[in-house]
Amino acid sequence: MNKTLSFLAIPMISSVFSVAQAQTNKIIEGILINEKSEPITGATVKLTNTGVTTSTDSEGHFAFHKLSSKTYHIEIKAIGYGKHTMEVNVKDETTNLGPIILKDQSQAIDEVAVYGKYYEHYKFDSISGSLRLKTPILELPQNIQVISSDLMADQQVFDIVDGITRNVSGATRQGHWDNQYANIRMRGSKIPAFRNGMNIEASWGPTAEDASMIERIEFVKGPAGFMLANGEPGGFYNVVTKKPTGNTKGSVTLNTGSFSTYRAALDLDGKLRKDGKLLYRLNVAGQQKDFFTKYNYSNRLVIAPVVTYKVDSLTSLTFEYTYQGSSYLSNGNYTFSPKGFADPGISNDFFYGDPSMEPGKLRDHSAYIYLDHKLNENWKLHAQMAYFNFDMQATSTWLNYMKANGDMPRYYSIGDEHGENSFGQVSLNGEEYTGSVRHRILVGADYGNKKFWGDFRTILDSIPSAPLNVYDPKYGIPGSVFPTLDRSQSVKVRAGGSNYVTSTNYMSFYAHDELAFLEEKLRLSLGLRYTINETIGKTAAADRTDKAFTPRVGLSYSIDKSMSVYGLFDQSFVPVAGTDWEGNTFKPIRGNDLEAGVKKEWMGGKWISTLSAYTIARKNALVADPDPSHVVNGVSFQTQLGETRSKGIEFDVTGEIIRGLNVNANYALTDSKISKDTKEENIGNITPNTAKHTANAFVSYRIQDGKARGLGFMGSVQGMFDRAVGTTKESNFKNYLRTDAGISYQKGKYSISVVINNLLDNRKLLTAGSISKASAAVQKLGGVDYYSYIVEARRNFRMGVTYKF
Repeated sequence: MNKTLSFLAIPMISSVFSVAQAQTNKIIEGILINEKSEPITGATVKLTNTGVTTSTDSEGHFAFHKLSSKTYHIEIKAIGYGKHTMEVNVKDETTNLGPIILKDQSQAIDEVAVYGKYYEHYKFDSISGSLRLKTPILELPQNIQVISSDLMADQQVFDIVDGITRNVSGATRQGHWDNQYANIRMRGSKIPAFRNGMNIEASWGPTAEDASMIERIEFVKGPAGFMLANGEPGGFYNVVTKKPTGNTKGSVTLNTGSFSTYRAALDLDGKLRKDGKLLYRLNVAGQQKDFFTKYNYSNRLVIAPVVTYKVDSLTSLTFEYTYQGSSYLSNGNYTFSPKGFADPGISNDFFYGDPSMEPGKLRDHSAYIYLDHKLNENWKLHAQMAYFNFDMQATSTWLNYMKANGDMPRYYSIGDEHGENSFGQVSLNGEEYTGSVRHRILVGADYGNKKFWGDFRTILDSIPSAPLNVYDPKYGIPGSVFPTLDRSQSVKVRAGGSNYVTSTNYMSFYAHDELAFLEEKLRLSLGLRYTINETIGKTAAADRTDKAFTPRVGLSYSIDKSMSVYGLFDQSFVPVAGTDWEGNTFKPIRGNDLEAGVKKEWMGGKWISTLSAYTIARKNALVADPDPSHVVNGVSFQTQLGETRSKGIEFDVTGEIIRGLNVNANYALTDSKISKDTKEENIGNITPNTAKHTANAFVSYRIQDGKARGLGFMGSVQGMFDRAVGTTKESNFKNYLRTDAGISYQKGKYSISVVINNLLDNRKLLTAGSISKASAAVQKLGGVDYYSYIVEARRNFRMGVTYKF
């Protein structure tokens, strides 16, 4: 009832402010074109003395409504064109600026890329269209951090698990099956993966996206489920893939480095028809990469074509397909020790598998169809569908137990998986006025179906060879030891008798309105989502159907054109795919998020800082099952806690601080603990796999003048402190401190860079860990408690060469 009343109050709020404010109905409008009289789409147009921002549509048109009679300062930015500023004195009801011609600055873009005006590439003023909202980041009542493809290129990251989290406050990655998927945590919980606005999170997925296909990654902190599909109370990350821009350009990048790393990537962007009605984007990447652990490797191929057809000036259709294929020897890089984490007696290149074991093969296909239609000047319709098909054929090994001398007898199992996901979304986005109150309205619906099958049967209870010893490992098990695997039946059939069959369906409807008052300085956001979810369990008794309303209220106020403060209350309802080790389906995760923050742009918008504080209550939280007897065929499960409470402070800085000096730095304090649990002794425990303090900084500087012009230097520090794994009330996991450094040179269309990772050669950089207690039966066999963990690579380097054309 209270939720309904909050929406009935919207007209009353609008009326009160309409009476309180003077009626203003003046308009500024114009059209941006290039020197060929072609419309410039997606340009940012800002009234700098009020902070109000809009963007040009498919025809290059922009408009500001409900203005007063005064002089406005306008700033126009568009990729590929020089910045344009102008003053407009508003007197008449409509001030039509007519066609505004922006000069092509393709030569200037090369100069920008070479000589360091990177704030336009590291810092974003707006979120992507896949998040549905038109409001600039500075004015949004939420903490959203964006990682650009340029920043990833400067850091020479190859995929989503390759150091991405250093760029966002409080984001950490828990290592696991790194060859397969990312496992990113934020604000006390694992956050789901989104791609182009769709929740594609899976039991062991999605496949970690290759950097070649990524345009940007948006970390949305807090629920914000109203934007698109359901999101965790801690937030989510949204991978935005590359789309055609309409500009003809391309690039080739070649990389090499330690551990036999060789990589090539091609990016082509252009027109298939001279009239611009048919556009394309093609990204291709191939990679051969050995891991720092002995024998293990990961070879990858990515093909990602996108085609956009402009039906007319109001309608466009986009078709996108992505193929990611990889082969590897082992999915993860675990180390085991009877003594403790980061055991100095175990070499950094320790491998728990064997070169004679069958390699794994992963094939991931995804396809999107997007429809965009402009109904009129104020309203747009967007619809999209997606289908994902994932298949993996693999084997795996794990230890049966650990002896005090380091011997670890192992078993051998099959590790086949198959997933099929389908999604659909439709949304209507528009802007209207009631009196002097501006409304940015978003309504829509989304649908998702996720299915997963897994065959993880044990093939050999004990590998008939001498146990692998972690202190003196000897490899080379005869291949005849391993049986030929029977895959004549599909994994769907083979998985039928196990707990590894899951299916989740959801449908949701949502509405959101951002009301702007006081010349749009004050913004009130009201949203509501209704979700219906069905989870199919192993038995009819395990099936679940859940329904929920989740409201949202946000408030943002612009102190001046470069600074805003905000407050937010948001709720989340997240269907959870998968089962526990007994085959029981999980309850949906429910969350309440309350936060406040301040955002400030500096130096005319060249860099931005964000400070936020939050508290989150998260019910039915998922954590790794700590019981070692629940590890089946090397596959660990999850279990649900009663409730966790997380609170914290986050600070981010991104952009060009001074000419040539670019910074991405952040700090987060995360205090997350179990507040409710069926076991009273667990209450007060630290939420597993959290770091109380994280601090990161990436700094790059490029010389702007003189003979050394174009020479650049970069450095990075990553830190995680007071970490906890398993069941504990005190920090019990080693601190993490990593340093990287690099040097680069850019001239014209060419660039070359060298990055040294783990510069100080820290051999105790752990990304995951757990402690397993030896059972009475294992102790009779000589088994002891043991530690399992993932350590990062010793000092290594990467070199990249790029040519842009």
